[in-house]
Amino acid sequence: MADGAPTLREDDGAVRVEIRDRIAIVTLDRGDGRNPMSYAVMRRLTEVALDLAENEHLSAIVLSGTSSVFSVGFDLKDPLRAQLATAGAGQRLSAAKVGQKLCRAWAALEPLTIVAVEGHCIGGGTALAVACDLIVAGQGARFLVPEIDRGMNMSWQSVPRITNLVGPARAKRICILAEPVDAQTGADWGLVQYLAPAGGALQKALEVAAVAAAKPPIPVRMIKRGVEAYASALVHATSQMDADQFALATMSDDYREGVESFLEKRPPRYTGE
Repeated sequence: MADGAPTLREDDGAVRVEIRDRIAIVTLDRGDGRNPMSYAVMRRLTEVALDLAENEHLSAIVLSGTSSVFSVGFDLKDPLRAQLATAGAGQRLSAAKVGQKLCRAWAALEPLTIVAVEGHCIGGGTALAVACDLIVAGQGARFLVPEIDRGMNMSWQSVPRITNLVGPARAKRICILAEPVDAQTGADWGLVQYLAPAGGALQKALEVAAVAAAKPPIPVRMIKRGVEAYASALVHATSQMDADQFALATMSDDYREGVESFLEKRPPRYTGE
């Protein structure tokens, strides 16, 4: 393409992909100011990652939400979630693996992956962000992993990835105590690699991507593979059961209570059943 002019590659109303020379820009925008991750959106994002994996020209990929929100996480109002309540164990397990496949596809990408986060980055949004290489957060960004408060375990192979970034004690604060983490705290803890002014995360992410794109492309991929082989060697071994655990958790009374209390905006009453 002449002079590195941007070209639009995909647009299905929720996920857009733009190629600018050696940089791909993937935007999640459901147009609702929340960007929840439905099963359809997760599958689409997985398809996008698999498609980009075939593009040997790329050196960097920027993933962003909108200027006000990255994602509020798994879409609890997805009609498919309600249908799964009466589904068999096999169908539940297959659905539980959708998010895991999404994060695995993004983690497997060889170009440098950079996530631009503005506003809320919750649950599955955080899981997707930590599956990538670098997180750029605007000053108003807020990370939260509330799965435990909905009666679920934190899955998608994100627990070892979060632990790699922040250490075991802080990972427990994030995933067990469900403590919110603002952008500055995220940077202090190692969850966030770059801070930007509010509204400036995408621009900063593109600047970082441009640096990577100016490097020789083959060594960029080689070095990333080397780092990931060392840092992520145990990710699968330590989380290969989390989809099964998630499927089991969603059959509990506590899961139903967690979701219902959230949708009804009241405190949950857990029984351990």
